[in-house]
Amino acid sequence: MAFDPAFLDELRARTPLSQVIGRRTRLVRSGRNWKACCPFHGEKSPSFYVYDDHYHCFGCGAHGDAISFVMHSQGASFVDAVKSLAAEAGLEVPEQAPRDREAEERRLGLADVLAAAQTEYRRRLDTAEGAPAREYLRRRGLSEGTIAGFGLGWSGDGRGGLVALLEKAGFSRQMIAGSGLMRLGEDGSVRGELFFNRVTFPIHDRRGVLTSFGGRLLGDGQPKYLNGPETALFSKRRTLFGLDRALAALRAPRPPGVRPPALLVVEGYMDVIALHQAGLVAVAPLGTALTSEQIELLWRAAAVPVLCFDGDAAGTRAARRAVEVALPLLTPERSLRIIRLPPGEDPDSMLRASGRAAFEPLLAAASPVSEALFDLLREGGEDSAEGRAAFRARLDAAASAIGDRALAQEVRSLLRDRFWTTFHKRSDRQPPVASRPRRGGGRGDPDLAPALIGTRPVMRPGGSDAERLRAMTAILLRHPSLLHDLEEAYAGLVLPEGLARLRAALFDWAAETRELDSHALMDHLHSAGLAPVATDVLASSPYPLPSEAREGAMPAEAAAGWWHFFALVSRHRLDAEVDAARAAMSASFDAASERRLVALCAAREALARGEQGEDA
Repeated sequence: MAFDPAFLDELRARTPLSQVIGRRTRLVRSGRNWKACCPFHGEKSPSFYVYDDHYHCFGCGAHGDAISFVMHSQGASFVDAVKSLAAEAGLEVPEQAPRDREAEERRLGLADVLAAAQTEYRRRLDTAEGAPAREYLRRRGLSEGTIAGFGLGWSGDGRGGLVALLEKAGFSRQMIAGSGLMRLGEDGSVRGELFFNRVTFPIHDRRGVLTSFGGRLLGDGQPKYLNGPETALFSKRRTLFGLDRALAALRAPRPPGVRPPALLVVEGYMDVIALHQAGLVAVAPLGTALTSEQIELLWRAAAVPVLCFDGDAAGTRAARRAVEVALPLLTPERSLRIIRLPPGEDPDSMLRASGRAAFEPLLAAASPVSEALFDLLREGGEDSAEGRAAFRARLDAAASAIGDRALAQEVRSLLRDRFWTTFHKRSDRQPPVASRPRRGGGRGDPDLAPALIGTRPVMRPGGSDAERLRAMTAILLRHPSLLHDLEEAYAGLVLPEGLARLRAALFDWAAETRELDSHALMDHLHSAGLAPVATDVLASSPYPLPSEAREGAMPAEAAAGWWHFFALVSRHRLDAEVDAARAAMSASFDAASERRLVALCAAREALARGEQGEDA
């Protein structure tokens, strides 16, 4: 039964979600919201949160509104849940419009067609003509219980027997074609059954309703795997094979302290079935790359699903496409992990060869998507400067695609750190300037530009790290054109709350504007409500700001001053920054890279000479 969306919106607005859930589990206040131990899985500490319009469990991933809570907690259908809540809210359930009734009746009719076909497919598997299919399933390691549990069947040779049987049962050819089991010509003639000489896999929606079939061809021919077409019941991009079973496993009661199993996302029917038989939980898209709708379905089931695609080039491409679709949707609470299978392997083959024991270590070592991105986006060719530059651009583009700004900044910083560690901390890569005359009394750093080194600020004795961080931020407020060169190092600093807010606003603004102008920046901070914080940072109290923070300072002088303070507050990172700057100079010489290396070398030499003061 279909309901008017406006009625459903009113029903949700009139139904206090905390009251509905509070009848099933004890809620306690958590700020403006509520929390509880999840009613869908056993746990000792609360991870189930109730908001104004939805609930979410960060343990098992259960998510929804009042209607879905009644459905999941009471096993009610959608219609029954709506009627029950409407009665409590004093709302009259509207009658269906004639068009809606007709559409619902048609859907129910198509479901009846599919149910009759499933009965016949199952019967044929157990007959003599189904012997090749039974042999195939046994070779794939499936038990009789698994075959029966997943409802696997055999289509027969496709010579019209199924159509004749369904017509005899009272279904018209239009209904049979509408269910996706056959094709009709323009004149209404039968053009053939869709499935022939195939093992059949019934496809259910998340509620367990049969919506279509998939088939695996035995013998020669293409395509090897075939799914039913789009119908009134079935949408490929909104369906995941095995989701109904996965939801049942994830939400099954379990002892306190026992977390729900991981939700694996694999490539095909047989992978799902093999993992289920091994006691794991898995779903699969239907022969296509993961869609945004399917990813949303995954997150309703689990907060961090695990992508486990085949260990070949096609599997890597599939994982990359899935991650690209997911990036704009990622949040700190909704993410992905990724398993890298050995080359040439898939979950089914690994389980048949070595059992679950071989799979468990891979699952335990699944990488967060933020870490896996680096390897997924490598395409080879990174041994050249051009290849590394292209790779870094791909990494930056991936981080920028993340919709959550705070998460995007963290991922960008992580990817850049790994980039520099991978390509720029190599002893066999020496900068071309290494042969130039060296300064005496220091640590052997090249005298790249004596004139620039002469402009460095004197290491000021005394002063706290908080004051130095404030000075660094002031320099960037006056000279935002330096942001792109300093962003990576600045992002890695731990700042006090006010400075951290300014930094986030600086990064957001720099990512969206072309002209990095100080006056435009201050306008942006004013509109963001951060002008008082910025003004305080630029004020002379509690101690005078360095000359590098004045508006008239030259960019080179300002950058040198910034790196000077960086050296004082991040000595543990200084050597790594010097190595990275050297490698950058080696890969692609430019004025900004030279200024950076000069300033870092000068700061390190000054620290070595003790100019920083005893308490620095």
